[in-house]
Amino acid sequence: MDINLFRQIITVAGLVCFVAIALWAYGRPAAGRFDEAAMQPINDDDLPHEQAGSK
Repeated sequence: MDINLFRQIITVAGLVCFVAIALWAYGRPAAGRFDEAAMQPINDDDLPHEQAGSK
């Protein structure tokens, strides 16, 4: 097995992984989860938490 063939296989495998991750990230099923995660800092309340023991 030639080293250049090994490099070509690794390059093609990397490209396939990249395309698979891009399709997963931009696909419709994942859009709802990512939109919710993007809005989480905005929807988080800034109220201080009550200390334990004080009423």
